[in-house]
Amino acid sequence: MTQPVPTSPVDVLIKRVDPDVPLPEYAHPGDAGADLRTTESHELAPGERAVLPTGVSIALPEGYAAFVHPRSGLAARCGVALVNAPGTVDAGYRGEIKVIVVNLDPRESVRFERFDRIAQLVVQQVEKVRFQEVADLPDSTRAAGGFGSTGGHAAVDGTTGGNRYASVVSDREGQ
Repeated sequence: MTQPVPTSPVDVLIKRVDPDVPLPEYAHPGDAGADLRTTESHELAPGERAVLPTGVSIALPEGYAAFVHPRSGLAARCGVALVNAPGTVDAGYRGEIKVIVVNLDPRESVRFERFDRIAQLVVQQVEKVRFQEVADLPDSTRAAGGFGSTGGHAAVDGTTGGNRYASVVSDREGQ
């Protein structure tokens, strides 16, 4: 197996809107997302959403965008999700990055303190496309199927534990 060729980091200009906020940082080598922190303390009641400031603004190079992703630990332990995940930061945006959080826990409030890690920022190269209008699109195996058209979940298929695929496997074994 060949190892991927390491790439050089992309330089992103960053400005602290709050002079005391720690800059976004990667928790571990190889992490895709750099941690964003909130600059305000806030208690989020069950079902409540809020816009939390991060205290930073960035200038991305042309051809890049940053995407604000949820933190899995906050989701698993506290039921915190991002309303518009992933949030998109375009290359031309220069305002403060803010994170829209929601407390999905039906009973417990979630408390955020100043400088708590609330989201991850993933910077990616993005392609510019040219939309070409046509009368008809070419055929594909999926066609217009979407939103669960491939199944794979017991609640949708009426099966349990992925048994939907058992007949396909046994048919192939008989060939």
